[in-house]
Formats: sequence, C-alpha cells, structure tokens
Amino acid sequence: MVDRDGPLAPTQQEEDAPLESSLRPRRLEQYFGQERIKENLRISIEAAQKRGEPLDHLLFHGPPGLGKTTLAMIVAAEMGVSIRITSGPALERAGDLASLLTSLQAGDVLFIDEIHRLSLPVEEVLYPAMEDFSVDIILGKGPKARDVRLKLNRFTLVGATTRFALVSQPLRDRFGAAYRMDFYDEPALQQIVTRSAQVLGCRIQPDGIAEIARRSRGTARVANRLLRRVRDYAEVRADGVITSEVADLALQQLQIDELGLDQMDRDLLSLMADRFDGGPVGLETLAAAVSEESDTIMDVYEPYLLKLGFLLRTPRGRVLTRLGYAHLGIDVGRAPQRGLFDAEAFEEQER
Repeated sequence: MVDRDGPLAPTQQEEDAPLESSLRPRRLEQYFGQERIKENLRISIEAAQKRGEPLDHLLFHGPPGLGKTTLAMIVAAEMGVSIRITSGPALERAGDLASLLTSLQAGDVLFIDEIHRLSLPVEEVLYPAMEDFSVDIILGKGPKARDVRLKLNRFTLVGATTRFALVSQPLRDRFGAAYRMDFYDEPALQQIVTRSAQVLGCRIQPDGIAEIARRSRGTARVANRLLRRVRDYAEVRADGVITSEVADLALQQLQIDELGLDQMDRDLLSLMADRFDGGPVGLETLAAAVSEESDTIMDVYEPYLLKLGFLLRTPRGRVLTRLGYAHLGIDVGRAPQRGLFDAEAFEEQER
C-alpha cells in the first residue's frame, strides 16, 4: 500500500519484459477502471458458473493499451480454465485455426487479438465453431476427398480489436456480447500506478503517482511504461524516491508534456497548423508528411488527440480545432481562417 507519510519499499532490479506480464492483474477485483464492463462480466461469469456452462463468446474493442488482453486472461482465471492466446495475423491458414480449436479442452478460453485481421477462409472456420462447436476438415485430395465434421469441446472465444468496423458483420453477430473499452479517468489510473508500484517495489509518493497518472494518456499500458521509466530516472538522478518533481523531470526528459503528448503528437499538430493551415488534410498525406504509417497515426495517436478535442475527423480530412491551436500556443486570432475549425459549430451543424 502507498504510505501517505513515506515511500514504498525499495525498488527491485528486474527486466521490463517479465515485468509487463507480472503487472497484469489476475482477478477482476485487481482490475481498476472499466467499471461497467467489469460488472457485466461479473454477472455473466457467475451465471455461467451456476449453469455449469462455458462463458458466452466476448468481443472487446477500443484503442490499444486499455487492457483487452488482460481482461481475457482475467475471464479465464475467474472461470477457472486455461487460455490459449493467438492473433489474427498468426492464423494464416484455415488448418492453423482448426488445429488450435481441436486442442481446446472443455471450457477453455481462446483469445484472438487483432481479430479483424483474420483472413476470410480462417474466419469461415470460426462460424460453425462458435455456433455449433464443430469444425469441418477435408480428408484426402481430388475425387476421393471427403468433408468430415469434428465435434469440439465447448469453449469461449474472446476477440480483441482496435478496428471494430473492420470486423465483419457475420463474425460480430456470433459474439454474445461486445464491449467498447474507454480511456481511463485519473482516479483509475492512480489506482493502476499504485498497484504497479507495489509490484515493482517502487518508492513513490502520492504526488508522484498523481503526476504519472495525469500524463498517461488515459491508457493503462502507458501508465505502466511511464512508471518504469520514471523509476529508472529516480534511481539514477534522484534518491530513488518518485515524487511529483522527480516524475516531472523524468517525463520532461522523455519529451512528454503536461497532457501526456509526446513529440509525435506535437509534430502532428504543428504540421497541420503550419503546413496545411489547420486542414482539412487527408490521412495518407499527413502520414507521408511525418514519415509514419497511416494505421499507426489512426490507431495510436489520433484517439487521444480526438479525446482532447485537438483535432477532428471530417468527410474532407483531419482538421485542427481551436483547442489544438491553443495547445500549440498559437493565438486563435492569428490562425489561418481557412483552417480554423470550431468544433462546437461543427457539432451544432451536424445536429
């Protein structure tokens, strides 16, 4: 627990890779934030356990780093079953998925990350598996080939995606529940940082926790990553105790500002203001201008900038808002009128 009058226990020297796994909560009560989703999962898990049945198929969607994989692992732990983890790109052939499905034990959880990237032949194998718990395989070749349907143990499929719209309608319809994961608020992020600091053995003060949480972009994964980097800074440049001042200096070193924006975020905003007069500018043009993949901009950077209201997606392209100009320190009165975008006026027009 955080000592309000003093720091936590001494820091343990461990590598980040195994830490990433150890920082994951194991049970719902250890998982902070996403309260609505947690409550719905509690009800579904308890009902399934009372009936002695596997949990219905689940689909989690939302920006990266919000805990979709962690929730899948928690679902398996709460149900007392094993979990098999894979991803859409890893399942290249229908046979890959069929082999995986036939190896599942009764009640097991199969987690498929980036499920929107499943190929059509692989996806079609999932349809009977999810509905009838069976899989069709072809034995032999040529005229003697025959189709055999194998029964599967009843299992729970948990899918995760950052691109919900790219999940085909037939696949979406086969999930019993689809949950959108939202950005975390600061109190939830403070709880996450507090728990992670305990696991890491960090010496951290409450104001240090608050500073890290405030700059975590509403994302649990970012909060844990920043905590580890601030821990490094505190051990090398300070006395090992993370305070608000130490956290601020460490995050300045990482070029992360008071809102959690990094250099790429600021480059995107500045580019739109300086080179494109605030927009509208197409995604591909913007990606080429900053030498970044368009998918990375859309999935990693844009969601938080949209949440802050610094830019908007419009039918004509991305547009910088008044709030975006203000964050860059550009006087709204001096901003190019062609690119000056009033979010409130746009929303009123849409209504």
